[in-house]
Amino acid sequence: MEAILDFSRELDINLLDSTIETFFKGGPESQRAGTIIAQFKEHPDSWTRVDQILEKSQYTQTKYIALQILETLIKTRWKILPKEQADGIKNFIVSIVIKTSSDENRLVSERAYLNKLNLVLVQILKQEWPHNWPNFIPEIVASSKTNLSLCENNMNILKLLSEEIFDYSAEQMTQKKIKNLKNSMCGEFSEIFQLCHEVLEKAQKPSLIRATLETLLRFLNWIPLGYIFETNIIDILRNRFLEVPMFRNPTLKCLTEIGSLNVEEYNDKFGLLYEMVITSIMNMIPKDTGNFYY
Repeated sequence: MEAILDFSRELDINLLDSTIETFFKGGPESQRAGTIIAQFKEHPDSWTRVDQILEKSQYTQTKYIALQILETLIKTRWKILPKEQADGIKNFIVSIVIKTSSDENRLVSERAYLNKLNLVLVQILKQEWPHNWPNFIPEIVASSKTNLSLCENNMNILKLLSEEIFDYSAEQMTQKKIKNLKNSMCGEFSEIFQLCHEVLEKAQKPSLIRATLETLLRFLNWIPLGYIFETNIIDILRNRFLEVPMFRNPTLKCLTEIGSLNVEEYNDKFGLLYEMVITSIMNMIPKDTGNFYY
């Protein structure tokens, strides 16, 4: 097992897999394996092994540990990496996210792994976007139009990015950085909204629709109000999804979030929204609900 700690030699991926499997399965060698894994993760050059691990490992837990190593690097040492190394990591993660999420079968079967990849990508975005990655939003929107499963995962990435910037940023970034990211997100939101609108208006794939509804929900508390009240997005939510059982909960959450906004200039819109939702709810209640039998 100790051979994986020799960074002067090529990493034996099979040995790494078996060491990590030994740790997670328990038994007499588990503690020793855990110590070796901890030493491997803490080695300053462990991040240089991540690409080999993600490409060759056959054990999911090994890939998770590799992504933990990479996430630590991004959070603690990203700014001191040479630009070519940072760009190499960024491009590698983008390529593996695209490769994994473009395959419908892998999108479903490797969802937990893909979610972890998405989180790592968002950590890179927080370091690189917008100044060193100005085309990120146009790129993710354009790629979403090439493949349905890729589009579904891109929605998850946009949701995570919104959460990181608008919900969880206070404890992780400086106020200046938070302001820059928020301004960038708002400034480029028109392309994101057009993508969400097109999916919600035309898509037939249930998992893509649900992912888009959940992503839209994360946007509603910060986007410019014109996107909500001066487009037909409320009508789409009500007419296409509110009365469909598999979409009812996320749609109701979206409409509730909209209804909680307090803006006098749109009071007439709130009244119409309330009437629409109540009418739809009444339509969903079985006609004989009021008949009680004793």
